[in-house]
Amino acid sequence: MVGTIIAWIVIGAIAGWLASLVVRGTGLGLVGDIIVGIIGGIIGGIILEFLFGVGGVSGFNIGSVITAFIGAVVLLLIVRLFTGNRTTARV
Repeated sequence: MVGTIIAWIVIGAIAGWLASLVVRGTGLGLVGDIIVGIIGGIIGGIILEFLFGVGGVSGFNIGSVITAFIGAVVLLLIVRLFTGNRTTARV
């Protein structure tokens, strides 16, 4: 159980950090990258399962990092869509 949680944190950190490099300007920091990576693992697993019938984070391996990375990029793009560079109207 503890090993699984540590694996999720490490994979989340790696995937979140890589995704933040691809989707620049997020500025979430280490904890934010870990959270984005963990949520990205869930999103990536759902996307890959839906498209290809495979997916999910299955331990500490490259496939899990790739899955979490794909989901983290999707998550950051969605977040950017709603919080991106908005201009405020001046009256």
